[in-house]
Amino acid sequence: MNAQTPLLTAENVVVDYGTRRHPNRVLHEVSLEVGDGECVGLVGESGSGKSTLGKAILGLVPVASGKITFDGRDITHLKRRERRELAKDIQVVFQDPYGSLNPMMTIGEILAEPLATAGVGRAKARRTVNEMLERVNLPASVSDRFPSEFSGGQRQRIAIARALVRRPRLIICDEPVSALDLTTQATVLELLIDLQRDTGVSYLFVSHDLGVVRRICHRVAVMYRGNLVEVGDGEQVTRDPQHPYSQRLLAASPVADPAQQAERRAEWLALRAAHARDSAAA
Repeated sequence: MNAQTPLLTAENVVVDYGTRRHPNRVLHEVSLEVGDGECVGLVGESGSGKSTLGKAILGLVPVASGKITFDGRDITHLKRRERRELAKDIQVVFQDPYGSLNPMMTIGEILAEPLATAGVGRAKARRTVNEMLERVNLPASVSDRFPSEFSGGQRQRIAIARALVRRPRLIICDEPVSALDLTTQATVLELLIDLQRDTGVSYLFVSHDLGVVRRICHRVAVMYRGNLVEVGDGEQVTRDPQHPYSQRLLAASPVADPAQQAERRAEWLALRAAHARDSAAA
């Protein structure tokens, strides 16, 4: 693949929920790119469509129109077998570390399952599982334990190890730290940064928190009601956004200092009032 060509491209992607006679459009011709070794943040409030775009890339929701390409290949409407084969290159880390791991399987079985599906032998699979556990700072000895024996942060590290076990080129991170406390969030984010540096994997990082994406993302795209309203450098979008909706998102982000938090709250209220006036005038 040409170094200039994005690893992942979404072109004018439209997704409708509901029925054909009564469709509810949740993505309106969304276009986005993710390069090799790049982390792109996709930010917006609940219902903005950010997770739907991730699901469309994973083939979990149908695309009404538009095109999704991976490494130059059209993956918009792959058949089930083709989608399974693509799993070696595209993986996902879900939001809930408690619900994303099968409680009836040991950690070793959970991590070995994708390898067994790919036809990897048991001995090689066990070596790979141990390697992945070490990569996420867990000892190989946890292989014989069950998910219920681990904290939320540890479970999310196990979920990341599962996503990495087939050495994918792209991971869709769907709110991967939102269910964790702040200290654990920081640990998981640093782990993701280290893994990207070591492996060159790309991330599409879905989040509602501009503060979180500022720490990890090279570029940031902001979604509002199924539309991309701002795309740019991560530092610029998360500190000096230009679109009014992005500005409201930033003003809604909490800060530790009480005085700054009061100022940010006042700014958010002013922006919300201005938005209401503009909507009424329109």
